[in-house]
Amino acid sequence: MKPLIPTALALAAMLTAPAFAQDMTLTTSGTQAGSLGSPDYFVGTVYVEPVFGAKEASPVSAGKVTFLPGARSNWHDHPAGQQLVVIEGSGWTMTEGGEKHAMHAGDVVWCPPGVKHWHGATDTTAVTHYAIQVNVDGSAVNWMEPVSDADYLSALAD
Repeated sequence: MKPLIPTALALAAMLTAPAFAQDMTLTTSGTQAGSLGSPDYFVGTVYVEPVFGAKEASPVSAGKVTFLPGARSNWHDHPAGQQLVVIEGSGWTMTEGGEKHAMHAGDVVWCPPGVKHWHGATDTTAVTHYAIQVNVDGSAVNWMEPVSDADYLSALAD
């Protein structure tokens, strides 16, 4: 009988404990439909998959973005900055007036608030990254003009 007492006590504790997980949301991988990136915001073929959207309690959002070779974002900035976590392939990123940099799987790129920049694939390789940003006054990004071929194909920084 003694071995049953700890088991019964543990079961009673589980049944009377608050259910903390009842407010948790689990989004199963692959259940959120992605779409081709709009030609209003991207040059070339880009696929954007939502990862999570901003919520009232947390204004952070993220997307998984895949750029095929030659594809890139337009120039843009973010009111609260942006983190890119490169998960596959190799790409390029550049700030206005700055040097173009290579980014590879495993790299993390931070672009500060209000800094005009672009990012995308190289001319020969695809790249996929998570883009993580904060909504400010209902917006996480300010889209601008397309990146010129001259900027896109400029020399890499050393």
